[in-house]
Amino acid sequence: MAQNNPSFPVQLYVYDMSRGMARQLSSVFLGRQVDGIWHTGVVVHGKEFFFGGGGIAHCPPCGTVLGRPNKVVDLGYTEVNEDLFLEYLDSLAESEYRGDKYNLFEHNCNTFSNDVAQFLTGKTIPSYITDLPSEILSTPFGQDLRPLLDSLAINPGGNITGQR
Repeated sequence: MAQNNPSFPVQLYVYDMSRGMARQLSSVFLGRQVDGIWHTGVVVHGKEFFFGGGGIAHCPPCGTVLGRPNKVVDLGYTEVNEDLFLEYLDSLAESEYRGDKYNLFEHNCNTFSNDVAQFLTGKTIPSYITDLPSEILSTPFGQDLRPLLDSLAINPGGNITGQR
């Protein structure tokens, strides 16, 4: 029997940008255990979508310089077809997810993934990812580093560039 409204799987790819160093050193620097410095991308319609200093980008799943994700979270299914999804991304790219709006702590890849996940599935991404920036900033080390980190834009394509 043909399905009138096809659905498409939606996954969250979770990468540790510290490659295990956060887990090893966070207690020393932050005074608390942090399991990773998370970068996320949403995989739907056969592509991985993410946000960085260059704006919204996509690649084949696992196609960033980060390689294979540390974890894959199944977010469910969406009935949003690829054309409608790309229109949605175009509108985001012209407004709140332009590259110049990237902020490592307050408007980053995880903020983007959370917004996209809600649009596609009505679900949010795990709070251990979205809460991490405020947890780090609440430490003395995080407060001391904030001016430096705010001046950097990190692009999962491999580039670190100064914000304008």
